[in-house]
Amino acid sequence: MRVGVITFPGTLDDVDAARAVRYADGEAVPLWHGDHDLKGVDAVIVPGGFSYGDYLRCGAIARFAPVMQEVVEAAKKGMPVLGICNGFQILAEAHLLPGALVRNHKLHFVCRDQWLKVENNSTAWTTRYERDAEILVPLKSGEGGYQANEETLRELEGEGRVVFRYVGENPNGSRNDIAGIASANGRVVGLMPHPEHAIDALTGPTDDGLGMFFSLLDSVVKA
Repeated sequence: MRVGVITFPGTLDDVDAARAVRYADGEAVPLWHGDHDLKGVDAVIVPGGFSYGDYLRCGAIARFAPVMQEVVEAAKKGMPVLGICNGFQILAEAHLLPGALVRNHKLHFVCRDQWLKVENNSTAWTTRYERDAEILVPLKSGEGGYQANEETLRELEGEGRVVFRYVGENPNGSRNDIAGIASANGRVVGLMPHPEHAIDALTGPTDDGLGMFFSLLDSVVKA
């Protein structure tokens, strides 16, 4: 399993995402934002951080990066793509996922360990989880409030495309407590919390996030 991990100017979590791929016995392949080349990878991770300094709007510039043009085309053909935090924002800006991420409702940066409920365990990134399982992973974002119009929310809920939901207090004002969503085919997933920071109980609150990367391994092997 070869998984591309993109680095933009301002990316912070690419090293952690690559480490998570290696924990799942995969090969992490560095992808540079300015290149038109996915290097033959089986999947792509768009990691967290502050791409291009979050100028204009989080992810608004990154969506036009040469590498993202390749990611969009590959995703349309079924390649698994995971967007984490800023990566989720980029996928929304690139219209690979619907809706938008806005400033947290209390206008404060939130950094804490967050419980999530697994709502959909049939995506390319969640098959290792039991449906309705609760997992604990870090959350660290200032613009993590998921927003969408009523039609989009009905579509996401009706089609089972809400992948993760916040448990307990909603940390950022996301509609319907949504923490992560999937594309219609379940191959593209975006979430605000950081599973790559919860792959080893020695360095994170749990190893609950590791299931996402082993799920990808299963998806790639089956393909």
